[in-house]
Amino acid sequence: MSDTVVTPGTEIEPKVERPRLHKVILLNDDYTPREFVVAVLKGEFRMTEDQAFNVMITAHKKGACVVAVFTRDVAETKATRATEAGRAKGYPLMFTTEPEE
Repeated sequence: MSDTVVTPGTEIEPKVERPRLHKVILLNDDYTPREFVVAVLKGEFRMTEDQAFNVMITAHKKGACVVAVFTRDVAETKATRATEAGRAKGYPLMFTTEPEE
């Protein structure tokens, strides 16, 4: 016998876990022009000019900066597209992802 008591007319709802989130991280390099980094941040991550500039400067000063947090698939797609935008112009621009703790 089961210890679960179910009253008639009630439904058991399964527990659904929230998807684990991942950070998109901009890595600093000394070759990609600042203006290009800002343009990529504005285009791919829908940032304002000021937000993009602040993220770019933080990465420049600290070596890396969290750009945004998304579900894993979205984070990986955005990081890949942003990195490929740099590669298409011949820059070593690099975005990575990692799980949020």
